[in-house]
Amino acid sequence: MQLTITFIILGITIALFITNRIRGDLVAVLALLAFVIVGILTPTEALAGFSNSVVIMIAALFVVGEGLLRTGLAGMAGKLLLKWSGNSELKLFVLLLIIVAVVGSFMDNTGTFALMLPIVVSVAISIKVSPSKYLLPLSYIASMSGLMTLIASPPNLIVSQTLVDNGFEKLGFFEITPIGIIATIIVILYLVVIRNRLLPNEKSRVNKDAGYKLSPKKIIKDYHLKDRLFQINIPESSQIIDKPLAELKLPAKYQIFIMTIKHNFNDSKNLLSPLSNHEMAGPMTILHPNDVLFVQGTKVDVLNFVNDYGLELKTMDNEEAAELISKKIGLAEVLLTPQSRLINEKVSQIGFREKYNLNILGINRKGDYILKNMADQRLSFGDAILGQGTWEEIDQLSKETQDVVVVGQPREFAGVVAATGKAPIAGIILLLMVGLMVFEVFDAVISVMIGAVLMIITGCLRNMDDAYRKINFESIVLVAAMLPMATALQKTGGMTLLSDGIINMLGQYGAYGVLIGVYVLTIIFGQFVSNTATAVLFAPIAMNAALLMDVNPYTFMIAVAAAAGMAFATPIASPTNSLVLTAGGYKFMDFVRIGVPLQIIMLVIMMIVIPLIYPF
Repeated sequence: MQLTITFIILGITIALFITNRIRGDLVAVLALLAFVIVGILTPTEALAGFSNSVVIMIAALFVVGEGLLRTGLAGMAGKLLLKWSGNSELKLFVLLLIIVAVVGSFMDNTGTFALMLPIVVSVAISIKVSPSKYLLPLSYIASMSGLMTLIASPPNLIVSQTLVDNGFEKLGFFEITPIGIIATIIVILYLVVIRNRLLPNEKSRVNKDAGYKLSPKKIIKDYHLKDRLFQINIPESSQIIDKPLAELKLPAKYQIFIMTIKHNFNDSKNLLSPLSNHEMAGPMTILHPNDVLFVQGTKVDVLNFVNDYGLELKTMDNEEAAELISKKIGLAEVLLTPQSRLINEKVSQIGFREKYNLNILGINRKGDYILKNMADQRLSFGDAILGQGTWEEIDQLSKETQDVVVVGQPREFAGVVAATGKAPIAGIILLLMVGLMVFEVFDAVISVMIGAVLMIITGCLRNMDDAYRKINFESIVLVAAMLPMATALQKTGGMTLLSDGIINMLGQYGAYGVLIGVYVLTIIFGQFVSNTATAVLFAPIAMNAALLMDVNPYTFMIAVAAAAGMAFATPIASPTNSLVLTAGGYKFMDFVRIGVPLQIIMLVIMMIVIPLIYPF
């Protein structure tokens, strides 16, 4: 009876995964609860997956990968190699695929794709080639990069843990690499051959806005702020020293705004203070000798202020303007919602500074940028307000959904700015983590956790909040909730039944026939369900089949890891396929036309190579 119930729950779970109407992590949790409710699993067994080392390792790898992204290390490597292509479109195509394979060896394939997407689109457009010719191959190679190292994809970690759970040695860091190199070479050769025949090449199919993010530096350009930005130095003889900004009433008197202040403490009274302290300008900010004011306004208004108080004016260059966006301070565009209480109110009456602790630097009214006399402007629906303040205040404002909507991703930009210049540190951390894993100084999960922690304490990620935000908890919950399903199959005899079924059907062809059956079933299932869920389900089945036939389980485990990553034939086979579906303007049949032949080729190659490298 329990066996029947187990297969009913398993069947419903698979159906829900395939229809994709309910999120995968919720489906996994529902299945987990069902096993507990019917008494097949105890609460302890059901929750065991959340303490599994694979789950912890996957979470830590998200943090390490984000550190590589935030510091720009991966981007620097990609851009450098792209320059080597010169004017050769074929060389560019091949180099691009190699870059993705190498970068994807050490980080999540979705992160790799997100990193390369804007680079690829811009380069393709610059050489007048449709980006759609590159994006689908980019997705395929991102999937293949998962076979390059142990940490490159969750299925590798899952099959390695399955080996350990059954008393075998875990996979080494580079143990699966030979398969990955061969698979990557075959896929690259295939894509080179078909790129002018099967890949779409119509520029009209490309979504030009794919991957677009409104950056603070772009905001400065759009609002024409550079021509209205000035740097003012306060000499020791100035009348405004030791006065709070509120007393000067600069917006009302001069129509200018103090954006930020850099305090330069170089006198004997402030020996313990930092040499340079950049901060937001507030009403109670006290001005000191040698302070540098970053001011926004017309040159005439700024000159009036400078002349009245004996100050020194300097026009800002690009490098100095960039200081307006720092680790602590940023810019963001804020849209008014249809129900906003700020509509029809004057800027001077909404108390934006008092309520949100942000300065208003400009208003975008349907493409007309209002930068002067803003206090008397009445806000209307569709207006965008340019706000300036600390990243924390901007992030806090983004949670205010009733009146305003913050455009862009302030947390992301704050993190990128904070990590600027730390690419070498991220590189050292990556090498250290790989070294610890290769030489097995610690368990793999501890080595990855060391890498994740170092990314945080060295500033490659701003703080723990940034680290937690970049962990894909949907994947974590999915893996943790699916792992006990193997326990349920084992307890009820379902694992043996499935393994026996495959053996009975294909056993007459020996271990080789069973291996092909496991590979084909895994690859078919993986076209509709995530590679993680596919590996969680088929790894224990393949292990059981290998044990029943008394053959090398590593052969079967490598086959499952390889098959789970062959996500070529449908746009829902992997997150990267789903992303390129929109970004490249592809159709469902593009994946079928290009992916199915590649699946058949890889089936033949893998069934020759895997038993050759990992004999039965």
